[in-house]
This record gives sequence, structure tokens and C-alpha cells, in this order.
Amino acid sequence: MKTAAKLAILVALAALGSPGYAEGPKSKAPRADAEPPAHQAETPPANAAPQPGWIARCSSASREAPLECAMEQTAVLTKTGQLIVLVNIRVPSDTHAPVIAVQLPLGLNLPVGAKLQVDDGKVVDMPIQTCEARGCYASSPIAPDRLAAMKSGKQLKVSFQNLGKETITIPMPLADFAAAYDKIK
Repeated sequence: MKTAAKLAILVALAALGSPGYAEGPKSKAPRADAEPPAHQAETPPANAAPQPGWIARCSSASREAPLECAMEQTAVLTKTGQLIVLVNIRVPSDTHAPVIAVQLPLGLNLPVGAKLQVDDGKVVDMPIQTCEARGCYASSPIAPDRLAAMKSGKQLKVSFQNLGKETITIPMPLADFAAAYDKIK
């Protein structure tokens, strides 16, 4: 991509007040009207609002630095604004191998970690790597078969357990995943 095009993208993002992709979105997040269900939930919470699509963002540390792109989707509680799940997918410019990072709320049963499942496919375990004031984090490379499933799938289910060892499953629509991924790869 030409330097002028990169600069135009960065100027456009700055004009929109867009935060860097690592900070997460501040608006346009799917919202649930109630606390996460305390029981096994294989369907969206009863009061879940429609979720907007995946958001793709690119940024660069300087004009000479490579453009780093990522896409993400979040789920937050309507009443409190608390982030429940943030799924971020990026393609580092050095490896070009996609990486998925998941941010979860505090108060988890850490040894269980997080689980990802596309539609009714294979469940993938993601160990939680660290927690800080904003939440707990897990990340891993995305295998080519998992990426293909996400591009053609309907729903990504992110599951975790609370401290009471009750499983909470948050559905993340994949309807526009493939189009957003094409923008960042």
C-alpha cells in the first residue's frame, strides 16, 4: 500500500476519533439487558439485543511502520456497560498468521479457561493467560481449519465459568466475519 494511502487511512481514523484496535470499541457493542445467566446457556440470553457486525481497524506507529490491522466484536451489559466478552482477531505483519485474543470479565473459574465453538463444531480450549483490572485474557493462533469454519459459520460461542462453576455462553454472530477478515489480512 502506498504511503499516501496509509496516511489517508490514518487521518480518516483520527478524524473519526477511532481508538487504536488494542483499546477495544467504546460504542456499537451488542448489549444484553440482564446479568449473564447463572445456568448453562446454549442460546443467547433472553434479553439480548441484536449484535452489530465485526469492526475492522488498522493503525500504524509511524508513517514508516507497517500497517497493523485487527477486527473485533464485543458483548456488554446494557444496564451497567460492563464488558462481558471482547473477541479480537489480528494478522501480525511479520508472521501473517491470524491470532485470536479474548477478553473476559473478572470473577472467573480460572483453571477452566475459555472455550470457543463455531456453530456445533469442535470445542477449542483457550487457557486464561492473565488478568488485570479490565478483565482476563486468553489468546492463541487460529488454525486454518478453525479460520475456515469461522468464515463460513453462523455463530461463535464463547464459554467460560463463573466462580460458582456455572457455565456462561455468549454467542457472537459470524454473518459478516469473512468480509471483515478480508479487510485485515
